[in-house]
Amino acid sequence: MVESDVSMPSLNGGHLPGFLVRPEGDGPFPALLMIYEAFGMTAEMRRIARELAAEGYTVLVPDLFARGKIKALCVAATMRTMLTGKGAALGDLESARRWLAAQPTVDADRIGTLGFCMGGGFALMLADTGLYKVSAPFYGQTTLPLERACPVVASFGGRDAGTPSAYPDRLAENLQALGVPHDVKTYPDAGHSFMTRTEGVMGQVVSRTPIHAEYHEASATDAMARMLAFFREHL
Repeated sequence: MVESDVSMPSLNGGHLPGFLVRPEGDGPFPALLMIYEAFGMTAEMRRIARELAAEGYTVLVPDLFARGKIKALCVAATMRTMLTGKGAALGDLESARRWLAAQPTVDADRIGTLGFCMGGGFALMLADTGLYKVSAPFYGQTTLPLERACPVVASFGGRDAGTPSAYPDRLAENLQALGVPHDVKTYPDAGHSFMTRTEGVMGQVVSRTPIHAEYHEASATDAMARMLAFFREHL
């Protein structure tokens, strides 16, 4: 694989940093705009990006929290954009998509998006823009109903008290009504953030909260396999 830290111009002005990883060779490869969880550009986010690149995808992870000097304020502003659909993060994400599409090793007609937690909410929001071929939200939520979604493969944790139990069913019903291909699954033994490992004291704390945020290997393995199968069909 080939990986690098990159910088791209933003519609908001200035430049946005990010992490890019792709297969070796000239391509063009299908591509994924990956949106990280609230912990930001962690080693776990880079790990997942590398795993996807090993499957044949160019993956770009824009660093949405890099703009301000105080990270907590950046996180709050980005979360607010995810909840309201308004804010600078949307401009940064569109800038990242355009930059990704312009790369010579990327097939601009085959770009999907995926995200985790906060990023999952953005991935669902972007699914409704008409700019992506597929969306893969992990335990992410956005306002329903969607109106013109691309195909969606979504994964939720049944022990995650932060996700209303009816939400996955409502999402599936919405996509069914639109006639959109979808695969929405809830893993009963998994909580929030079941795809990633949160190390140290923070990991111990969040695993004991009502969202039960901790890595769940069986669910993570199955969710990755489902997502890749869905990508092979729709991307």
